[in-house]
Amino acid sequence: MTLNVYLSGEIHTDWREQIIDGAAGLDVTFSAPVTDHEASDDCGVAIMGAEADKFWHDSKGAKLNAIRTRAAIEKSDIVVVRFGDKYKQWNAAFDAGFAAALGKSLVVMHGPDIQHPLKEIDAAALAVTSTPAEIVAILKYVLNGTLPAA
Repeated sequence: MTLNVYLSGEIHTDWREQIIDGAAGLDVTFSAPVTDHEASDDCGVAIMGAEADKFWHDSKGAKLNAIRTRAAIEKSDIVVVRFGDKYKQWNAAFDAGFAAALGKSLVVMHGPDIQHPLKEIDAAALAVTSTPAEIVAILKYVLNGTLPAA
């Protein structure tokens, strides 16, 4: 069985690479949003033309990014959503809700300091984790039925 895993959420740490490296050898295909912040913010105007108003600049980019995000989440078996400590990731919260609405297996990762504001998202998740290593252990268990060595 091949798992398609979408990695959503904060883009300021290497958590995605830790999961991908840890899952080496597993039958997993990963996808993610564009993690180049500038490219993600400016894709709409770079492709479809400049906007004088920042609202429309952002709107073009958000809609263009949504094409990629929707397609990847719809094709995924598991959606992992990472909430970081530094910024509020409203887009990650939206991805989590979209995944839940589609009935996708949702795994959430965040620290204990933001547990309270994420309680509703945590309630929709099938697993709530705090480290990339836990995500890798979940993938190994789901694919192979193996538990981490004690």
